[in-house]
Amino acid sequence: MSFSCGFVGLPNVGKSTLFNALCRGGAEAANFPFCTIEPNTGIVPVPDERLQVLSDLEHSGRIVPSTLKFIDIAGLVKGASQGQGLGNQFLGHIRGVDAIAHVVRLFQDPDVVHVEGTIDPVGDLETILTELMLADLEMLEKRRDKAHKLARSNDPDAKLEYETIRDLADQLAEGKTPVYDKENPKVVELVRSLGLLTVMPAFVCANTDEECFRNFDTDPRAARLKEFAAEHHMEVVPVCAKLEEELGQLEPDEAAMFMEELGIAETGLTRVIHTGYRLLDYITFFTAGPMESRAWTVTRGTPAPQAAGKIHTDLCRGFIRMETVSYEDLVAAGGWAKAQAAGKLRIEGKEYLIQDGDVIHVRFSV
Repeated sequence: MSFSCGFVGLPNVGKSTLFNALCRGGAEAANFPFCTIEPNTGIVPVPDERLQVLSDLEHSGRIVPSTLKFIDIAGLVKGASQGQGLGNQFLGHIRGVDAIAHVVRLFQDPDVVHVEGTIDPVGDLETILTELMLADLEMLEKRRDKAHKLARSNDPDAKLEYETIRDLADQLAEGKTPVYDKENPKVVELVRSLGLLTVMPAFVCANTDEECFRNFDTDPRAARLKEFAAEHHMEVVPVCAKLEEELGQLEPDEAAMFMEELGIAETGLTRVIHTGYRLLDYITFFTAGPMESRAWTVTRGTPAPQAAGKIHTDLCRGFIRMETVSYEDLVAAGGWAKAQAAGKLRIEGKEYLIQDGDVIHVRFSV
């Protein structure tokens, strides 16, 4: 799995329509609140033109791209943390995702009723962030009492857990996005285990109509949204769900022509994936041969043995060395064997940090 992304938003902002458009997931999308009852899940391939090139060079039997998993839960409403609506019941389904996409509405459609009665993307985002804070605070308060009792034993790890949970809860109670000591591995691991929605990497997915999409950079509502999102260290990605639906129904060549006519450089799915990869600092490396050409996703700075472990745990456990060539050098040479003959193949050890575009072969022994 490449990475997973959870959709969060108010009812009737187009979450399920966007979900369908991006992954053709067949989720029900209708004009009434709480249409999504059970979480919808869709898995889509991550587009990467380099894979086809590698496959052609190595005469691979198949292509295996990285994948992106979308999870769409019921819409949140104001008061969700106190039991209003249905969305709060399903927040647990996205506590384990890699990133959150806050879906807000910028499209105009008199036939689709906004739950708050007016189109206000900044207000929508404020409501979402507040409800996530309250949900995290409720969860931390439950954990805090138990952690406090364990901390009385004077065990240093138990004491650290209590102090961390207490500090996070105090910040949330003040309406602040919690911060913590990211230089302390124990604190980082503890916070990760808590699955706090408010500290997850996040971006804003602005669901627009076609007019707003074409004029997004000059739209005053979009400008206010980008300013507010920037205050919370989030990027805004404009996506027109209706347009994405239309593109999804076309053949690739037709879709490319349609996008060219509209002046669109990349699809909404590609925008979301690129944003997620930047947000999470993900890179892609490859394996290529007669059987298959495959893409693998890791965090930038991953050592060679751990990257090899993505392919199979035995490759990490018995790692000896990695033979690697950059994608550019391999393509310029005309394939793996020719790159090796041209002296472009490198032998890397356990200290090597995998680079984006590396094409690798792992030597191991178990």
